[in-house]
Amino acid sequence: MEQDAKPVLSIWRIILMNVGFFGIQFSFGLQQGNMGPIYSYLGASEAALPLLQLAGPVTGLVLQPIIGAMSDRTVSRFGRRVPYFLIGAILCTIGLLAMPYSPALWVAALLLWLLDSANNITMEPYRAYVSDRLNPRQRTAGFLTQGAFTGLAQTLAYIAPTALVLLGMHRNALSANGIPAITRAAFVIGAVISITSILCSVLSVPELKSSDAEIAAIRARKPGVRATLAEIIEAVREMPGPMRQMAVMSLFQWYAMMAYWSYVIYSIALSVYHTAMPQSAGFRAAVLANGQIGAWYNLIAFVAAFLMMPLSRRFGARRLHALSLAATAISMLSIPLIGDKTLLFVAVMGIGLGWASMMSNPYIMLANCIPPARTGVYMGIFNMFIVVPMLIFGLTMPLIFHPLLGGDPRNVLLLAGALMLLATIATLRIRTTEPAILPLQQPDHHAV
Repeated sequence: MEQDAKPVLSIWRIILMNVGFFGIQFSFGLQQGNMGPIYSYLGASEAALPLLQLAGPVTGLVLQPIIGAMSDRTVSRFGRRVPYFLIGAILCTIGLLAMPYSPALWVAALLLWLLDSANNITMEPYRAYVSDRLNPRQRTAGFLTQGAFTGLAQTLAYIAPTALVLLGMHRNALSANGIPAITRAAFVIGAVISITSILCSVLSVPELKSSDAEIAAIRARKPGVRATLAEIIEAVREMPGPMRQMAVMSLFQWYAMMAYWSYVIYSIALSVYHTAMPQSAGFRAAVLANGQIGAWYNLIAFVAAFLMMPLSRRFGARRLHALSLAATAISMLSIPLIGDKTLLFVAVMGIGLGWASMMSNPYIMLANCIPPARTGVYMGIFNMFIVVPMLIFGLTMPLIFHPLLGGDPRNVLLLAGALMLLATIATLRIRTTEPAILPLQQPDHHAV
């Protein structure tokens, strides 16, 4: 189907088609807020945390380009992308249910590999589904809605343990494996949300049916793993120039975010609660505090994503993203210097702006510079720009944590802030063009 011939959807239908992204991001929020502490409860050292977190980068590096290319080639009664949503959602549900019952460190590590594999099977076909389904002039709304759902989902994921305490669960009640009972309950809630949200989107806004010409073109491609890998290699060689420039931005941006997620709890534990002992009540208080400020900055991201819709259309996704990254850098540089929990809520507001932008504006820039027939494979390749920096972080941080950073997690956050400033500069150097802003047609409320 021609891109401009796609039906213009109402904002309500754009929201419905992104509900499944809410479930994916709720799962990621649980991981960001709880996997470090879970590993610590099971005996891991702070220096080893990046190595234990390698599941996400490695599975993303391997799976997302392959799954993206496979979904480009898929013809089924359920659509091109939907089969991958469903498989990923089922595996994610299993991983979330099992994680808090891990009896040992190696079991938790293996379950994280399962959980990250499931999320990666779902992620890029989902982004391609949004790009496929929307008229080009509505992509800004589509991807910024994804950013909003990222903020909302992670707000709820971060705040879930605190909410459970307010509902009557004891914050220091521990399971037999040393993992708090509130963590176990939060993961069970996440499992339910993961599967139901995906089903809601699939049933509410089904994929557009491929035309006979599109199906013929898909079936004309060579089948098999070798052909899929060859297509990925060819797509890398033919990568549009703006996409290549975005790789530099992503290197600094995602190394910084991985550093923040991995060590912010430990920074707060030292600067606010004056402890480095995972078994202490102060450390558990730091985990809850991080959940609260994480919920706060994700709530800001949720609101900011909607506010960014007209701003992105007026000023361009590139400029807006650069400004948001600069705000994130200021937040990361300030957090290690704060000893009052209340002030942390002010400090992380910039991270909320950056997170809303990271989940939307780069994909607007990307969707506007790649050929529609290769949306899936290029979305998968673009994810390599995310996971490779995370992989580099996992391999390098254990080497520099003690020699260069003094074994102090607060210094890791200062490094993250400096790298985010470099990401800001790299963003401004991207040479991309924004699509012409044309009046939209009236939404077709009956389009499916």
